[in-house]
Amino acid sequence: MPFGILDCKKMEVVPGTAILADQDDLPPEYSEVPRERLKHGKGRYKDVILVPQPSDDPNDPLNWPQWQKEMILFIVGLSAAVVGAYGPMLGPGFVPVAAKLNITIDVLSQSTAWLILTIGLALFITNPLAKIIGRRPVYIGAIMIMFATSVWGAAVGEYPSFLASRVIAGFGMAPYEVLVQCTIGDMYFVHERATRIAVWNLFLLTGISGGALVAGYIIERDGYQWTFGVCAIFFGVLMLAVIFLVPETAYRRNLVIAAVGSDKEDVTDEKEVQATHQEGVGRPSTPTKRRSYWQSLRVFTGRYSHAPGWKPFLRPVIMLFYPAVMWGFLVYGTVLTWIVVFSVVNGVIFVAPPYNFTVSQTGLISLSPFIMTIIGEVISGPLNDWICLYLTKKNKGVYEPEFRLPLIIPATILGVVGFFGFGATVQYQTHWVGPVLCFGFANMSLVFASTCVFGYVVDSYREHNEEAFVAINARNLLTFGLTYFVNSWLAAQGPLIVFCILGSLFVFVMMLTIPLWIFGKKIRSFTGRNPWLQRFMNDKN
Repeated sequence: MPFGILDCKKMEVVPGTAILADQDDLPPEYSEVPRERLKHGKGRYKDVILVPQPSDDPNDPLNWPQWQKEMILFIVGLSAAVVGAYGPMLGPGFVPVAAKLNITIDVLSQSTAWLILTIGLALFITNPLAKIIGRRPVYIGAIMIMFATSVWGAAVGEYPSFLASRVIAGFGMAPYEVLVQCTIGDMYFVHERATRIAVWNLFLLTGISGGALVAGYIIERDGYQWTFGVCAIFFGVLMLAVIFLVPETAYRRNLVIAAVGSDKEDVTDEKEVQATHQEGVGRPSTPTKRRSYWQSLRVFTGRYSHAPGWKPFLRPVIMLFYPAVMWGFLVYGTVLTWIVVFSVVNGVIFVAPPYNFTVSQTGLISLSPFIMTIIGEVISGPLNDWICLYLTKKNKGVYEPEFRLPLIIPATILGVVGFFGFGATVQYQTHWVGPVLCFGFANMSLVFASTCVFGYVVDSYREHNEEAFVAINARNLLTFGLTYFVNSWLAAQGPLIVFCILGSLFVFVMMLTIPLWIFGKKIRSFTGRNPWLQRFMNDKN
């Protein structure tokens, strides 16, 4: 029972638990293969066994040149940043935008809520679809939707059409909230992924905070429709980049270990094995060289899941009932929802007395979370790894995913200062520095909380990361409920009561980390032993 974590004797190896001897991140399927037969990294990673093991196929994304991988990450990451900006960008100009559309502020905030609801529902369609038919068609479809709805939003001036453009945009935004993590898993080895996920997270979070920073000036000088116009320009360029520079990254590799672990002469048909990896299900060929550039531009390259069509769509729902995933949904969902609340209410609070900010000045408020987010990203990852290594050494070299959970402590402290502090400083009309700094602290809390949540879930359920990420990002349903009525609630009870209630709920959800710390290993053992869950979640991928 290390550090209060209850042990489990019903499984010899509990999923997620690892021995830090030689290399801790080797999956069980590698245990029967002699280590000298396994492929290793290059340069300073020459002693690192590559996980997953790449095939000999030059079309395997793991074998692509490093520059191409980084270029793909940059394109989809930048797309995620613009998508992140698209949702809250109207926040600084809520008052003039509502007047321009001839609606109330409540109705305008409800349009944001409907956008968020669409994203939450679309996630249960787009990500399972990407698992079946590949990432590329989903990325292309999503970026085309974003380009079209941005042009639409820039062209219309009536609320019904404006609302329709926002709702449809949710289907284009959804893949860039989760699917980028899957693409990182397709192209990078385990020892490379943490840095790339941090890069993607930085793109997304700085897009969310930085979008309002720029949008405030655009709304004030050129009108809100030009915020959509600028997005249309970005999405137009990115659409071309996705179409011509982002090939399919999905790849079936479940036979690679069998091939690596066998002698060449023992493999019945190695070319057939490579063909299965290369083309997906039911499309065999014999790849002798890498596809040409023009061949790589095919939109559909086969089916990537043998599972019945309905299973990939239902698995994220099942994952939501895993206690660890439900905890992640509540923690990540609560903090991010409360952050979205800021974007909805700032445009109302700061344009009124005593602050009397202009729209552009209201946009400048986002400079605080922008800077705090970057600082949080720089600190949270290394701190999380240091805590894990320290606790693992104290635990005689045995690593538990629960060692990721202490990061929730700084997240809680920052969130308490952010949420309670914002309500108090606005209520008592302190200098604007007070609420602006609290806004930044709340965003830094989100960085620490997301690093904790995704680190824990990734380590606990490596085989089901995609489904878990979709389940956790269903937090959009929670965000929808609060943003729908928050402005009327703020007008009725004032910022102190509203943010004290939000702060109290935040603390309650963070405290759920304590029972997860104690019972987390037993929970992982239960889900790892349950025969129905194992059949349903693993059958034919």
